Amino acid sequence: MGIANQNILPSHLAAVAGVIDPDAYAANTYTTGWINMADFGAIMAIIMAGDLGTSATIDAKLQQATDSGGSGAKDVTGKAITQLTQAGSDSNKQVVINLSADELDVANDFTHVRLSVTIATAASDMGAVVLGLHRRYGPASGGDLASVDEIVS
Repeated sequence: MGIANQNILPSHLAAVAGVIDPDAYAANTYTTGWINMADFGAIMAIIMAGDLGTSATIDAKLQQATDSGGSGAKDVTGKAITQLTQAGSDSNKQVVINLSADELDVANDFTHVRLSVTIATAASDMGAVVLGLHRRYGPASGGDLASVDEIVS
């Protein structure tokens, strides 16, 4: 099946809105920057586990805040993965978390979201990317992080 409108580039549909660069990480918690959901109708967080250390675990969740500084930060209900474990043969697997902007606690002015990934017990390879979707104004690529070096079309 072909693309309905071949004039629309995939980079116009999805922005790189947050990242945790792939690396070998010590046991700790790692987060993306806060993403303003006023810019996007939805996000998709992709967590990529590489080789997990002996007895290592990876947990990931989305958190929300009322501003870009993380004020009032709290977890987004229902937006946490099932723990990945080295014992469960979860090395070299990926998980995806979807979030629509209206799933935030908008009644209490929560407007920003970030991905939080916790590696426990042993150092492990991990990386993550958060894609911003349904950008409200202009192509999604206009919402890319400054670290996006090039878009080839």
